[in-house]
Amino acid sequence: MKLGLLDLATRGPSVHPYVMMMASDGIQESTRVTINILVIDANDNTPTFGEVSDTVEVFTDMQPGKTVLQLKALDADDGLNGLVTYEILAGAQGDFIINNRTGQITIAPRTALSMGHSYALTVKAADNAPDIQRRSSITTVYIKVLPPNNQSPPRFPLFTYDLEVSEAMRIGAILLNLQATDRENDSITYQILSGDIQQVFNLSKTIGLLLLGKPLDRETTDQYRLIVTASDGNLGGTATTTVNIVVTDVNDNNPKFDLTLPRNLTVQEEEANMFVGQVTVTDPDAGANGLVRYRIVNHPGFFTINENGSIFTAVPLDRELRSQYDLIVEASDVAVDPRRTTFTLSVLVIDIDDNSPEFSQKTYVVNVPENSPVDTVLLRFSAVDADLFSNVTYRIKSAEDMKLFSVNPISGELSVLQTLDFEDMASMGMGANYTFQVEAVDQAGTMPPGEATVTIRITDMNDFPPVFSQALYKGLVAPNAEKGTVITTVFAEDQDLLCICGTPASLVRYRVEDDQSPYSGSIFDVEEESGRIITKVNLNEQPSVTFKLVVIAFDDGELVKENRTLVEITVIQPSRIPIFTEVEYRFAAVSELSPVGRPVGSILAAAINQTIFYSIVGGNEGGEFQVNNRTGVISTAKLLDYETVTSYVLRVQADSMAVVKAQLRVPSKTNSAKVYIEVHDENDHPPVFTRKFYIGGVAEDTNTFSSVLKIKATDADTGNYSANAYRLIIPPTADGRDSFVIEQYTGIIKTAIMYRNMRRSYFKFEVIATDNYGEGLSSSADVVVSVVNQLDMQVVVSNVPPTVVEENKEQLIAIMERYVQDQIPGAKVVVESIGPQLFGDGFDQKDYTKSDLMVYAIDPLTNRAISRQELFKSLDEKLVDINKEFQPYLGQRGHILEIRTTDIMARVKKPAQAVGYTEGALLALAIIIILCCIPAIVIVMVTYKQRQAECAKTARIQQALPAGKSAAQRASTANFYEELGDSSMRGYGIQQQQLPRTSLQRPEELSMESGIDPGQDYYRDDYYNYDKGYDLPPYGNHRKLISPMYYEHGELFMEDDYYSPHGSEPGVRMKRLKLVVESSTGEDSAPEPQRNCLSNVNRHANINGNVYLSQNGTIVRTRRPVHPNNLTVGSPGHLVKQFKNLEMLTETQDKLHLNSMREPVTGNCIGTLTGITSTVDIKLSPPAGPWGSASCALTELGPNPTLPRHYMTESAEATVV
Repeated sequence: MKLGLLDLATRGPSVHPYVMMMASDGIQESTRVTINILVIDANDNTPTFGEVSDTVEVFTDMQPGKTVLQLKALDADDGLNGLVTYEILAGAQGDFIINNRTGQITIAPRTALSMGHSYALTVKAADNAPDIQRRSSITTVYIKVLPPNNQSPPRFPLFTYDLEVSEAMRIGAILLNLQATDRENDSITYQILSGDIQQVFNLSKTIGLLLLGKPLDRETTDQYRLIVTASDGNLGGTATTTVNIVVTDVNDNNPKFDLTLPRNLTVQEEEANMFVGQVTVTDPDAGANGLVRYRIVNHPGFFTINENGSIFTAVPLDRELRSQYDLIVEASDVAVDPRRTTFTLSVLVIDIDDNSPEFSQKTYVVNVPENSPVDTVLLRFSAVDADLFSNVTYRIKSAEDMKLFSVNPISGELSVLQTLDFEDMASMGMGANYTFQVEAVDQAGTMPPGEATVTIRITDMNDFPPVFSQALYKGLVAPNAEKGTVITTVFAEDQDLLCICGTPASLVRYRVEDDQSPYSGSIFDVEEESGRIITKVNLNEQPSVTFKLVVIAFDDGELVKENRTLVEITVIQPSRIPIFTEVEYRFAAVSELSPVGRPVGSILAAAINQTIFYSIVGGNEGGEFQVNNRTGVISTAKLLDYETVTSYVLRVQADSMAVVKAQLRVPSKTNSAKVYIEVHDENDHPPVFTRKFYIGGVAEDTNTFSSVLKIKATDADTGNYSANAYRLIIPPTADGRDSFVIEQYTGIIKTAIMYRNMRRSYFKFEVIATDNYGEGLSSSADVVVSVVNQLDMQVVVSNVPPTVVEENKEQLIAIMERYVQDQIPGAKVVVESIGPQLFGDGFDQKDYTKSDLMVYAIDPLTNRAISRQELFKSLDEKLVDINKEFQPYLGQRGHILEIRTTDIMARVKKPAQAVGYTEGALLALAIIIILCCIPAIVIVMVTYKQRQAECAKTARIQQALPAGKSAAQRASTANFYEELGDSSMRGYGIQQQQLPRTSLQRPEELSMESGIDPGQDYYRDDYYNYDKGYDLPPYGNHRKLISPMYYEHGELFMEDDYYSPHGSEPGVRMKRLKLVVESSTGEDSAPEPQRNCLSNVNRHANINGNVYLSQNGTIVRTRRPVHPNNLTVGSPGHLVKQFKNLEMLTETQDKLHLNSMREPVTGNCIGTLTGITSTVDIKLSPPAGPWGSASCALTELGPNPTLPRHYMTESAEATVV
């Protein structure tokens, strides 16, 4: 066993290094032995000086032998190694000496120091070790000779002081401490020598504090230069310093206007940007405190002021609205807390001739009775010119109107020149109203005259009474006529009616003269406005009786005029009144396509010895039907239209021919009947599209069978005749498919193909609508569908939920469409989507209290989407107006927040987009597949060749190796290793289940998906899992399948801390290190039978490397990466590198020693290094501590001296803690 020093020992009285050791043969352990180690001192420390003052001051009156400085150097060594002696090497000039033992520097004998002289002494401190081992250090001491005591003046810390003081500093504030120092500690008196004529500052005479004595004013004095002296009272004992004080500004001055400038200003009206005047302001403050800004306080919309105080008109002024402005100008500095001053100017607006005279009324209406005398004054005009100086006169504009009326040019009185007759003017077509224009002219002005409209209403004076058309009216009535039966009608006309309808004098009304016909007036009456004579009661009179009724016609003139007529009413014989066979007639429905004259049905009435005359007296206001007066056959008189009128109710009457010829009628219950006629609907109206031209849009990424546009056609017919079926006439695509399809009965056009990469394209086709479910009349309309994408769209963001926008979508789109059409006539706005507001960096967050309305617009001239910039401009410029129109639909507080572009990069792509359907995506996918397959093919080929080479080399190795131990020996050795590895590899003495022979496990039998590393994870309890306390590494190099027969490269890994029961003290925390070293192996990857036949199989090797474990928890595991030529070449250099890695990672500084080749090995070993003749000897010699005592060496278990030389490798030795 070899014991090595890991670290330089530290000597000291309290340090007693010792080592506890224990011997083990792998099964049994010896008792522990304590080895005490005596550390002998070595001269490894240099004397070190303490801190030395930069400069030492001495005085000329100091005597020889006086101590100047005491030096002290320390040496941590022991004995003579720590005994320090001192020596002045240079710079003393014979004036100073040093005690070689104490280090005290004194003045040399017979030395007189000179004032102002300086020294730089180089002093050496050395220990008393032998000359070869002696250590020393040097330092420099600076000495300055000063005058004797009481000969040096006071000294200020600085020659010049620079100080900034605010002018707002309070009186008595301490500004500066000017305290000087005196070497002799004499009392010092301070004084301001100059620079303070006004005695603004106070200086404390004894302590040197500079105080503020009076208020500062920067605007008066902005800086001071004070000369301050400090004197100790001795001759030449005065020092001076300069204090430069800069007074900083505070904003303590208001801006001041120049009061010498004029306050009363004038400006001409109707001129913008006209110079008005200028103000000047001064502010004595500095910087921003003195920088002045101007603003107009009370009339900012009419006047502006620039930076230099010049005032201009902002808009054209109107003197007539306001002739004078009291303008308040404010001047303020730009300090943080600005000070302000205002100044009032009077601005008088100068008048120009810019107004026409204006009448007090734009329209005058005068009622003039007809026959008014000449020169009658009708009204007086009044017109005013808003300008200061004007001379207004009046005139009638048209010479034709001057024939009837005249106006006084000065007074404005309007009078008539002729007598006006209401009826004459009406007969000449002039009407009752006469309108003309008058003008008001400013004689001295240049503006056009003012105008007013005058309307003269000539009132009728009721010149004529009403006149009946007949002197005698006759009528017939049935004996049993009901109340309200119309007998006859009287008519009277007023001559005043010829002039103008509706005047009181022309309005004719009727009434019964009760005084002259009291009985007749009780059973008959006349309607006041129509003049129809009616029965007031149900009659029950005898036939052949005649009643006489006096009727009066009167007007509503101021002087009411009237006239009379006589009405004779005879009760007819009942036998002369025809009787209908039915009270109501109902005929079969008549087709609306029936030609004129088509019989509908016939009515029949009978009377004794009377010829019947049939007539339609009601329900036929449009004249659609006619009746044969003699036969009673009712037929069509006009073409019928079911869509206008679906049924008719005619009232027919049958009269005696004799009565009719007498131009009389006898309404009664029996000679009138009702005829009900129903109109039958026919398919006589083709479908009518809501538009002749439909515009729609479809996005590039729209899925198949998505709705694009709804076509609607209406049909005025009813029933099946109004049920439309739709179809498309559309050119097919190149592959024979239709671009769009339409739902037959709903008219919804849907997509039929994908439209990728078709932006800016459009489809134009025809839609046919046929009524009667496709079997009736047809009509067509054109459809254009443009392909767009999100580059053409804008998002309208509003502060209402998406449901509100969806409910009012049609109204909102119509509003936006109208504003877009102001810029692009006929443009169609299309909704792409309605959803919650998207926000955030990637627009990946949703706010359902707000909404995003994504729209685009299509130009009908190009059939393509307009640019999103143009769409944004059309909407954003009118955003205020759009919000006003949106308000009824979005609510009182609903409005558009913004209009923004879409962010297609932030939107989540659909799965179809992610897969990619374009040729480019497919090509890229094909390239990726090819690039992935090529390396896989190469790997398979290379692996196959390597396996062949391995098999061949295995055969050669088998021939070269001698016969090994027997199978029993091999089994015994294997079991020993397995038992030892099962317990030692986990750092515990607990017996675990025996490990299987890993060298017999094929790596190809392991699962690549599980990531199990051959030789690692198929242990029942892997060596990584120390008593289930350490998990398998999930990823990394340890989980790769590595073929054998290659170099074993070492790697070092730090394991978890654990508590070892084998330490010197129970429960002590320890570090577990795992070292994976490099070595070469002769192990092959031959098939199982061949591996069992090898002569050197007396080892326990993992097929991916060997595992070694020492009792202190250090694990050594080897792995073999692929060698380019499948050769096993020794590489001790790799081993050395890995031990160096271990040295850097351990907490103590481990040392690595390389021995010569084939150095004999001593000690015990656990583990194997197979296939090499020289072993790697790893000695673990920890110092005393928690690691306890342990010894282990790794030696070969199966030496094979007959191997060829290229299987030999150098040995290495290392010590690891």
